[in-house]
Amino acid sequence: MHSLGFRVNALLTLGVTVLALMCVMASLSDNLSVPSPSANVQVLNFNWFQKQSEGNEEVSLTFKISADLQSMFTWNTKQVFVFLAAEYETPKNSLNQGSNLRGKEFNLTMHWHVMPKTGKMFADKIVMTGYRMPKEYR
Repeated sequence: MHSLGFRVNALLTLGVTVLALMCVMASLSDNLSVPSPSANVQVLNFNWFQKQSEGNEEVSLTFKISADLQSMFTWNTKQVFVFLAAEYETPKNSLNQGSNLRGKEFNLTMHWHVMPKTGKMFADKIVMTGYRMPKEYR
């Protein structure tokens, strides 16, 4: 006959094993869904565009953002972090953010990071092209 401690240990081991298998199955099943978000960003106004004392430039823009992020939300989604970045190329660097913006063409890139309840966190982005900074500071 087994002791009480042995039976409790066997029950807890079984419970933890079943819970771990359920977490693995949840993570694998969530990988089958492929998110396909869409976004449209319109720059409505350049509120101000100025050069700061340390050399960087500061821009305040008014956007109209229309995004369908519904496909990112599954039963396993805990949190979604979304942000918009202005990015441009120069002969020296393929990706720049923050200085020498005057008169430059730039892309608006919507980045997102999906944090699941269980499993691996993933990130992706949509690049929207065809925007241009003003040639003069305001």
